[in-house]
Amino acid sequence: MKLVITIPSYNEEKTLPCVIREIPKKINGIDKIEVLVIDDGSTDTTSIVAKNEGAVVIKNSKNMGLAVTFAKGFNKALEMGADIIVNTDADFQYNQKQIPLLVKPIIEGESDVVLGSRFAGNIEYMPMHKKFGNMAFSFLMRILTGLPITDSQTGFRAFSREAALRINVFSNYTYTQETIIEANEKNLSIIEVPVDFRKRTGKSRLISNIFTYAKNAGLTVLQTYLNYRPVKVFFSIGGLLILVGVLFGVKVLNHFLSTGLVSPYLPSAILSSLLLIVGFQIIVVGLIAQLMKRNRKVQEEILYYEKKKLFK
Repeated sequence: MKLVITIPSYNEEKTLPCVIREIPKKINGIDKIEVLVIDDGSTDTTSIVAKNEGAVVIKNSKNMGLAVTFAKGFNKALEMGADIIVNTDADFQYNQKQIPLLVKPIIEGESDVVLGSRFAGNIEYMPMHKKFGNMAFSFLMRILTGLPITDSQTGFRAFSREAALRINVFSNYTYTQETIIEANEKNLSIIEVPVDFRKRTGKSRLISNIFTYAKNAGLTVLQTYLNYRPVKVFFSIGGLLILVGVLFGVKVLNHFLSTGLVSPYLPSAILSSLLLIVGFQIIVVGLIAQLMKRNRKVQEEILYYEKKKLFK
């Protein structure tokens, strides 16, 4: 049983050595542990300090963003023969001594994806705006997935080899919500374990502006959910417009049946017609998206078997 710990890093020369040194050298049920640092185009000595600590290092030619770097690390870990992949951050906020808590459910066959929940564990410090944002996104993810998730933004998580082969990251910004939605839609088991979260020294490399993060992460969630639940989304929107159109139209229809005239309800008649037409068109778009989803499932299944061959 081989464990590969992936650490996406961008200008983290100060904290990265501490992260690597804290990683347990032995874990029950694991025969071999390797550390993989994915340097996202750092301008400091991140790659050098990682190599000095004995990590395998791959580097992007320029800064590509967290999601791209995470996906690159995922594929490299599979290429290295990982049976379990643990992803952690390079800023030393997560306690690497708790990695055994993440891998245990996978070793015992209880789960495919394990999330390290900060909110179920102990948070030393988190700015109020980030805490609120994390809680809001976690609430949204609970609604979308039906899972009792308390921390959907955690970067401390473990994946079985099967989960890593099944999950494909398409976002260019963040992978956290996308991988949860995708894993859930592919019937992979997801659980949480409580973890500790330390106070960060310095500024976040990803979240420089909370509003930018909310916008980009929100778009990622929307796009991912549309990919997997197009009928639910488009039928809900189209159905709502049709319902409102019918409500406006009933008054016009009653008046027409009584008087034979549309006036003075011509504006309501026009609005009702537009709502009915647009609502119907949105439902048609939903049906087309559902057909595209079938093609996507076939393509992803082909990709799954190709990855199994490539990374065997």
